[in-house]
Amino acid sequence: MSIQDVRQAAEQKMSKTFDALRASLSKIRTGRAHPGLLENIMVDYYGTPTALGQVATLTLMDARTIGVSPWEKKLVGPIEKAIRESDLGLNPATSGESIRVPMPALTEERRRELTKVVKSDGEDGKVAIRNVRRDANEQLKRLLKDKLISEDEERRAQDDIQKLTDRFVADIEKALTQKESEIMTV
Repeated sequence: MSIQDVRQAAEQKMSKTFDALRASLSKIRTGRAHPGLLENIMVDYYGTPTALGQVATLTLMDARTIGVSPWEKKLVGPIEKAIRESDLGLNPATSGESIRVPMPALTEERRRELTKVVKSDGEDGKVAIRNVRRDANEQLKRLLKDKLISEDEERRAQDDIQKLTDRFVADIEKALTQKESEIMTV
């Protein structure tokens, strides 16, 4: 293993962590409806927990309403139950074979709670990035101990890993600020 391998592995892990954080943030609602909000709600599909996006078509009916069209009539009840029991605070309305999910306006208190959730997710992301940095630095120390690299090379590589860490932490901060402003915008 070389310094370049350690750096590439660290960058890939940090990138995956950042992508996971962005996916997590996209699921937090901002008062506007978007189908991705419901995609990963788990529905009981013949005894198997299945993502809603795999058993129904999700559409945007208007700015505040999501339409859910199950692929099988029998799934209307379980889908409605799964949406109601999710932690999103939504109240679906069934009309025949389709389900309408109106998005209630966010109260000031709920907006503040959501910003706390966003900050918590962001902090978890930063911790994960720092853990990747720590693992990369340990690998560099092992290379130094095995006399595969010099002390100067190790120090330069650690500085490089730190710059990478700083870049990803800054990206996380930027994403958090953007999401918080989306949530707080009425």
